Amino acid sequence: MIVEILLQIIKIIAIFAVVMGCVAYLTLMERKCLGFFQIRLGPNRVGPWGLLQPVADGIKLFFKEDMTVLHANKFYFILAPVISLVAVLFCFAVVPFAGNVYIIDIPVAVLYLMAISSMGVYGVLLAGWSSNNKYSAMGGYRATAQMISYEIPLALAIVGVLILSRSMSIVDIVNAQKGMWNIVKQPLGFIIYLVCTFAETNRCPFDLYECENELVAGYQTEYSSMKFALFYMGEYAHIFLASCLITLFYLGGWNGPVLPALLWFFMKVFFCAFCFIWVRATYPRFRYDQLMNLSWKVMLPLAFLNLIVTAIIVVMF
Repeated sequence: MIVEILLQIIKIIAIFAVVMGCVAYLTLMERKCLGFFQIRLGPNRVGPWGLLQPVADGIKLFFKEDMTVLHANKFYFILAPVISLVAVLFCFAVVPFAGNVYIIDIPVAVLYLMAISSMGVYGVLLAGWSSNNKYSAMGGYRATAQMISYEIPLALAIVGVLILSRSMSIVDIVNAQKGMWNIVKQPLGFIIYLVCTFAETNRCPFDLYECENELVAGYQTEYSSMKFALFYMGEYAHIFLASCLITLFYLGGWNGPVLPALLWFFMKVFFCAFCFIWVRATYPRFRYDQLMNLSWKVMLPLAFLNLIVTAIIVVMF
């Protein structure tokens, strides 16, 4: 019994270390790729080819002066960045990296993911409200409306995958894709999920709640030092989580010929993460009314259409 508990603790620590390492170097990957897209050099001073830049950034943020706004609600001001990071990290408890590389596989893993990941909006909303800053508050309100709006079509897109795999276990969903990936079976669902994921992770062209030309920096305006770093880590952890889920739900997970399962999984995940960066370098930001119209007038009807067509095909064939 004790040995099993120790092994589980070691597995949790190992997966946590891998996730945080990937999140750290995702920031470097983004800066390098954006440098390439914009015909300039990315980070190249700290370590060979700039590979130690994430370490330098972490040390710098740790030793920066930590300030709290005088009229802020201090408890919620400190709690907000913790919620933003912890809510994402808890999701990795049910994310399998290979057939037997996961912390736990529960029969309702998808429900768990939807419930825990949606808690992240509380961190952003509390940050905006507790800062006692109008720009921050506006960013928090925008975040709440945006995340609620896009979670509905995102959830409906996932339901199509659940109908095809007949399970809410992520391991079962991946195993159901051994013959054919869900991106082939659910092309419309994949597009809906991808667009909604960009909005959920606050990435361009949907980065309206930290829109610097309107809100200074949105909900993060009054944050500094490690509190800002927690938001920063939470955002990139969310991108990494979203890339993992796209891989698991639509790209066959760790399934692939010849190469080891873990290698297939991480190749697909980092390709998805590269697409996040590619879109950021390509598209301008939406207006807020366009953002809301896209969700309620385009994505939601398409999500219902995809769900109905999927159900009819499954019942008929």
